[in-house]
Amino acid sequence: MEITIKKVSSNRDLLRFIRFPYRLYSGNAYWCPAMVFDEKNTLKKDRNPAFEFCESEYWLAYYGKELVGRVAGIINHKANKRWNENLVRFGWIDFIEDFRVAEKLIETVTIWGKEKGMTGIQGPLGFSDMDNEGMLIRGFEEKATLSSIYNYPYYPEYMIKMGFEKGADWLQYEITIPDKIPDKVERMASLVEKKFDLRYLQVRKAKELLPYARKMFVMLNQAFDILYGYSQLNEKQIVAYIKQYFGFIRHEFVSLILDRNDNVIAFGITMPSLTHAFQKAAGRMFPLGFLHIYMAIKKNRFIDMYLVGVRPDYQQKGVLAMVYYQLHKAYIDHHITTAVTNPQLEENFTAVSIWKNYDARQHMARRCWIKHFNAGM
Repeated sequence: MEITIKKVSSNRDLLRFIRFPYRLYSGNAYWCPAMVFDEKNTLKKDRNPAFEFCESEYWLAYYGKELVGRVAGIINHKANKRWNENLVRFGWIDFIEDFRVAEKLIETVTIWGKEKGMTGIQGPLGFSDMDNEGMLIRGFEEKATLSSIYNYPYYPEYMIKMGFEKGADWLQYEITIPDKIPDKVERMASLVEKKFDLRYLQVRKAKELLPYARKMFVMLNQAFDILYGYSQLNEKQIVAYIKQYFGFIRHEFVSLILDRNDNVIAFGITMPSLTHAFQKAAGRMFPLGFLHIYMAIKKNRFIDMYLVGVRPDYQQKGVLAMVYYQLHKAYIDHHITTAVTNPQLEENFTAVSIWKNYDARQHMARRCWIKHFNAGM
């Protein structure tokens, strides 16, 4: 049967685009579904401030009347300028176990990218690094986190068959939280605190973090600027992410390290795992989704580590030890037994090396694929 590609051109199409994975991964114990309203806020041009420097199109693949795949094509002009390249991104890619469907979806993004003057294609990537990125290549029987993509094992097989190569790999670790902070981490944290005259921000309520939220994201722009494919967040994005992250954050699981002038030097944003709650919610806040999420935030033994960063002039000076010391102390106080890291670039040795002080299991890996159009496309 012939594969038909349809461009998303209505709200009904967009809802089909968003809901397709719910059918594809129905019954899968490892996939973490997104909330429908979050996906709309990201994908709709009038809601996502990234469209100030991005353009995109979305497509659905059909066999007859049966929906069998989806993909987003994105051009991040800011990232292309930063990295001196002309690449179209593919993201939100899902498809049934049929190579022809995957090939047709990638071909569709490729044609659009060429029409826009692009010279290659890479992904899965989003509009910014705050979107989930990287196709799962190892760890298919591990629970995904809210901030990471899950996909079936045939996905990377098809990418290789289409001639894609590795652009970058991210690693994730599952950390068993000991009931005592490792001596090396405690000593390093104390040493760095005194040496650089730093301090921990101590708060009693989440709203007390808000005066530092913008400073944190400005610092994040500095810290992440050299990371693969990164593009600076603009002011509207920063405001949006403050609302997104700080609206339901638990202050106990946030670490902010400040200098004598109250500047943010390092940070760690972590949250009780929402994977199980989001699976129960099935993408909807109502009628019971909000209750599952509320319970997961209030009572949980599992933590997801979302964002961790250090200002460039303090990197490789041991400041990360302060972040993890403060977080580990909170984990012990709240009986947290397990933490899962956000995807970390494999060459980010400073971020990865701290886990040698813990009982850590490198359990998932994901990849950004890349292909230049002069290589057979």
